[in-house]
Amino acid sequence: MKKFFKQTLLLLNKFFFPFYKDKEIKILFYNLEKNESLEKEVAMFVGGCVRNFLQSKKIVDIDIATIFTPLEIKKKLKNTNFKVIDTGIDHGSVTVILNDKKFELTTLRKDIKTDGRHAEVKLINDWEEDSKRRDFTINAIYLNKRGKIFDPQQGVNDLKNGVVKFIGDPQTRIEEDFLRIIRFVRFSMQYNSLIEQSTVNAIKLNLNGIKKISKERVLLEIFKILKLPNFYKINENKQIREIFSIIFPEFINLNRLKNFEIIKGCIKNSELLFLSILLIDLKSNYEYFCHKYKISNKIKEELSLLGDNFKIFNRDKEFFKKKLKSNLYYLGANNMKILYSLNLLNKKKFSKKEIELFKFIDNLSIPRFPYDGKTLIKKGFMEGKKIGKILDEAEKFWIQNDFNISSDEFEKIVKNNSSLN
Repeated sequence: MKKFFKQTLLLLNKFFFPFYKDKEIKILFYNLEKNESLEKEVAMFVGGCVRNFLQSKKIVDIDIATIFTPLEIKKKLKNTNFKVIDTGIDHGSVTVILNDKKFELTTLRKDIKTDGRHAEVKLINDWEEDSKRRDFTINAIYLNKRGKIFDPQQGVNDLKNGVVKFIGDPQTRIEEDFLRIIRFVRFSMQYNSLIEQSTVNAIKLNLNGIKKISKERVLLEIFKILKLPNFYKINENKQIREIFSIIFPEFINLNRLKNFEIIKGCIKNSELLFLSILLIDLKSNYEYFCHKYKISNKIKEELSLLGDNFKIFNRDKEFFKKKLKSNLYYLGANNMKILYSLNLLNKKKFSKKEIELFKFIDNLSIPRFPYDGKTLIKKGFMEGKKIGKILDEAEKFWIQNDFNISSDEFEKIVKNNSSLN
């Protein structure tokens, strides 16, 4: 009997939309449906939250399609605790917030005019017509608050089979927004989808259109691709690898990923890790990429540091041996592990013993330099460059002496530099 009730509960949980239990969503739907006929759907979930629900994955962002215009949404939510933000008012999109929970609401719409970057839209109240202007079949699955599916483009079947398809003619969908080429690569990579030849042809014919897209939008897609859990398997799908390489010729080191699975449990996946693997080499290839895509100064500085040290360890055989501890102190554990990853992935084969260095880096404790400016101020030194010079010299001695410096040795350095004060 207990087993029966447990199975029944599991079925109920799967049938009813899990995050509809959130009071914020209940309140939102209550206000949207107020004074409306129950015979028509006024709002339904769509996009990634529906895909994730159908695949029993974690739901993060919640997108809701609705028949109401932004102005009508604002009227319905007036005198409530919802905050409404105009995030894409020209395209019928607003963000509503309650108790720090955000929901993206977009009016059903139809594209009237497109130029490959932007679209002029008409707000409508036709669910099927709205589905036709979306990019892929798996992104045109709607789900109402009771868990009932509306699937006008047969996206559910494609989702089950791990197939990513453009809605209608691929050429037409791509010409509407050239960014869809990169989005198609991302989704195909995510689902390890086989690509129809007609789609490959349409993509190759329109690759130049990507140049019309802002670098910021392209970079955002690059980071989303690098965050995919299975990105490192890109070499296993020849079609995806070919298209990816044509779109991003700067990523010349894709072959390094062939052995990544061997070390993936030894280092945390990050955009910096994969950018380093794909870009860093002896030719400073990363510099052009950073310039082209207007990379943030933070990532640019990290890549520059890693790029400079990549050149050093290619010249210095002691980099990961006798000098490991000092390099770890200067670079930090994460950067050191990234550099060591590059060292291993450049090889066709590497041993288990070589992989063990990752654990050694994790377990290696680097002491804190025992002196700072306050120490010297107490000795009568004035704040400024003089203190910095003494500390730099003492720290250098400390590192060279295997992170040891006695009080007498420190006093000697101070005394030798006392004339500077």
